[in-house]
Formats: sequence, structure tokens, C-alpha cells
Amino acid sequence: MSRLLLAAGVAALALAAPFAASAQDEATIRQAELLRDKAMSSNVAMDYLTQLTTRFGPRPAGSHSEQAAAAWAADYLKGLGFQNVHIQQFPLVGWERGQDSGSILGDNPQSLAVAALGHSPATPEGGVEAEVVRFTSFEALQAVPDGSLAGKIALVDVGQMHAMQDGSGYGPQTRIRGAGPDVAGKKGAAAFLIRSVGSDDNRLPHTGTTRYVDGKVAIPAFAVSNPDADQIARLIALGQTVRVRLSSTAHLYETHSQNVIADLPGRTRPNEVIVLGSHMDSWDLGTGAIDDGAGGAITLAAAKAIAESGQRPERTIRVILYGSEEVAQPTNTGNGGGAYVRDQGEAKVADHIIAGESDFGADRVFAFALPPGSQGSEFQRIASRVLYPIGVLTSARPETEGGSDVGPLAEAGVPVFGLKQDGTRYFDLHHTANDTLDKVDPAQLNQNVAAWTALVWLIANSNVEFRSAMPKPAAQ
Repeated sequence: MSRLLLAAGVAALALAAPFAASAQDEATIRQAELLRDKAMSSNVAMDYLTQLTTRFGPRPAGSHSEQAAAAWAADYLKGLGFQNVHIQQFPLVGWERGQDSGSILGDNPQSLAVAALGHSPATPEGGVEAEVVRFTSFEALQAVPDGSLAGKIALVDVGQMHAMQDGSGYGPQTRIRGAGPDVAGKKGAAAFLIRSVGSDDNRLPHTGTTRYVDGKVAIPAFAVSNPDADQIARLIALGQTVRVRLSSTAHLYETHSQNVIADLPGRTRPNEVIVLGSHMDSWDLGTGAIDDGAGGAITLAAAKAIAESGQRPERTIRVILYGSEEVAQPTNTGNGGGAYVRDQGEAKVADHIIAGESDFGADRVFAFALPPGSQGSEFQRIASRVLYPIGVLTSARPETEGGSDVGPLAEAGVPVFGLKQDGTRYFDLHHTANDTLDKVDPAQLNQNVAAWTALVWLIANSNVEFRSAMPKPAAQ
């Protein structure tokens, strides 16, 4: 028994070790509170977001507008006093929408609000005209024999996405958007159609990327707005054969995207890097205000708030505006998160102590999540104390993924944290023509900035070793 008690005590000490020096003095905590409160009335985030979306509008990955926006953002960051500002380019297969359209044919023709999905090929000249075969689950499409949909349009309609605070309704449907064209192509379909992955009732389609399989997207693919998906379903329920014409002039081209990287160097431990990530590119239908101009606005404004406080952080804070988050690629080289990790290399990645990503709009933060092993720590208690007054509670779950942009860092072993935003209305706007600046509430935007500022300040001025605290993988 004494040996068991001794072993348990050693284990407890080992778990506590990464947080042993994390109890911060009251001056550091008080500074976090002061920074938090000041950030609530900052104008930096709204200024950046207004200029970005107004000057450049939509910023599709690899487009001239994305490239020009990145160059402008680098100058903007330099003007705010960031150091080591540079642009990291990487090759990309770009996709341009061209013109797309849809309509129901027959004795009573009707237009359809559709949008070609990203990296979908063009239709033949004149479009595709075919009968719609509707499936109410992806599994139903997968189950039909190969070749059985020859000359038809496959429609997958699993019903309207449910709006949830954490956005969890998105994943089950977006996988259909990615994998659907390949499966439908194998069944012989001439085109693929999906009910928009969105929670709104607007007659606006939600675009989004498809997925490459064996280096290509199989067939032309489109999203149809929620009201129009309902219309097709009603016509079929009435026993009618629904014939649809879909047309797209989309095309691919060789180009490049880029990451914009800027540092606020640490005072005593500059080699220890905290990454604040978001992405610069957007879809082409709106101006990318919530997805994800707001994320860049929030993270750079938080770092700027720390910089202008007159007290340099102990660790380096690095803001990264990633390129090419939105689109799939025929190879794994064309995404900003992966390009950054490859450029850093294993040795430099080892210096990254933690990373976080803002890519869920601009509505208020309601919870924060730390990496596994941090639950119940003194650092978590202090962070909760600082964030609670602005309505940010401690998440019961640790953060393990981080998001698309910092995901490659997480895969390389870098711990990730999360500031959880209210996503109840996010998928009303996401990937649509409604993703515009007027949808951003400045007060909620600044609450985000305040939460990021306070938490990042505490991380940057702690001795917490988040990597050491993370549970070790089980032996195989």
C-alpha cells in the first residue's frame, strides 16, 4: 500500500509540474483585467475589418484580391508596430466561379437559387438537363448500384441544418458536400446537387468546397438554397418528375496563395511562440466579413492591445493571417496551415508552446478551453477569474483540434486553446452573399478582442508548459 501511495504521489507531482510556476502574481492578473476592459472599447478590430472588406471585397484563395489584401495587411501590421512582418507564398490551384445558374424545366418553369461548389468542374456548354433523383440520406446515395443514375442529377437532401451554439450541426452535412460528387459520379450521375449546408430560410445558396479524389472532382456540383430544396421536395411529393437545368462556367488556374506573419517579440523568452491564427481568404459570394475577416481583426487587435500597454509579454505572440483555408486541392501542398508548418520545420515547431484560432464569426465568446491536462490547474482558475466578468466561462472539454488553420500545428504536437463563440446565427450567413460587414456587431466583436487579449496575456506571462501537461499517448 505504501508503494502505491508513493507512486500516486509521484504521479500527482509529475502532473502538477507543468503548472507549478503558473500561479501568476497579482500585478500580472491585474494587468490582464485592465487590458480586458480597455479592449472592450477598442476600434482596431472594426477598423481593420472595415478596410479589408471594403477595399478588397471577396478574397477567393489565390485570386488577385486575396493577394492584394495580404500585401495591404502586411503594411497594416507594420503600421501597428508588429515586427518580423513577412509574406510566405505557396503554390495553389485556383478556382474561379464564372457564371452559374439553375432552373426547373417543364410546363411551369421556375428559377433555382444555386451556386457551384468550389473546385467543381464546369458543365458542358448549355448546361446539364436531367431528371432529379432525390436522396434523403448520403447512405441512400451510396447504396444504389454503380451506373444506375446515368443521365440523372443526384440530389442529396438531408433536411435543413440545425442552428446550434457550437455549430455542431455543420459537420454531418459538410462531409456530404465534400464526398458527394465522387460518389454520385460513380453512380453515373451527370451532376450533383445538395441542399445548402446552412441554417437559414433565405433564398441564398451556401457554397463551399468539394473534395478531390484521385486528383479530380468527378462531376459538376451545386448547392441549392433551402427554400428551393423544399420546392423540389414538394414537387416530387406531388408525384411529378422534376427536370432541372444546371449550368456553370467555372475553371481552374495556376496561382499562389500566402500567409501573412507578424510578431510581437517576447521580452525574456522570445523563442517561445504563441500563434494566433485566422484566415485571409473568403468565398466569392459575400465579402468574407464573418468568414473570416473578423477572425483576423480579433487576433491582431488583441496582440495590438498587448503591444500598446507598455508592457512587453515574456513570450512571443505571433499573428498569422493564413491563406487558402476554404478550398480543397489536388495535392496536400495548397493550404496555409500546412505550408506554415512545412516552412517552420520540426525544430522551430518545437518552439511553439500553444496556438489558437478565431474562425467562427464575430458574435460573443461564451467559453474558453485549454489543452488536455490543463483542467483544474491554477492557470485555468486564474484565466476563469479574469474572463468571467465578460461572460466567458470555463469549458468542460479540453481543446484538441484548434481549427483548420492551426490544425497542422496540433498534428505536429503543438497544444491548442479555444475561445468558443456563439455560433447560433453563424450558419445563416456562412458562405453566402449575406456574409457582409453589416452583420458584425461592434460590441460583440470587441468582447472577442477582450477575451483574446486577456487570455493571451496570461499565457504569454506564465511559465506554463502546456506540452508537458498533455497526457502521453498510450503505448501500442
